[in-house]
Amino acid sequence: MSEVKKALDRLGIDLPEVVPPVASYQPAIRSGNYVYVSGQLPMKDGSLVATGKVGADVDTETAYDLARTCALNGLAAVASIVKLEHVERVVKVTGFVASAEGYNDQPKVVNGASEILGEVFGEAGTHARSAVGVSELPLGAPVEVELIVQVKGGGEGILI
Repeated sequence: MSEVKKALDRLGIDLPEVVPPVASYQPAIRSGNYVYVSGQLPMKDGSLVATGKVGADVDTETAYDLARTCALNGLAAVASIVKLEHVERVVKVTGFVASAEGYNDQPKVVNGASEILGEVFGEAGTHARSAVGVSELPLGAPVEVELIVQVKGGGEGILI
């Protein structure tokens, strides 16, 4: 059993199904040894878990959990292209937080994504990151997270 699978089991996590695109894009694309994951919303069972602006409609703690959900959806997108045990490292996380006027705790929200990636991948889960406050996100989502991961060698487009 891979270390990633052991970590997911220890955390009690079953990766969700890949969230279908809400527009004209792919959930994830592999280019060389990198997988680029499109922005993931906090979707579960085909629906947004919450809507609204963080700091008004959604509190920081709830938004943290939503960012975690986004990251897990991102991992599902990665797993649709490569086996997670072939992830060498998480390279970059970009988190977007639909923020009420004056709200500035975006880094605390995006920690939800960063911390679950660290729990799943250990040292390989540490990454560069941006946490950006925005006025609106698709479908009224409070949080959106993008991932870039580096994977071990192998043919482009081949599930390894």
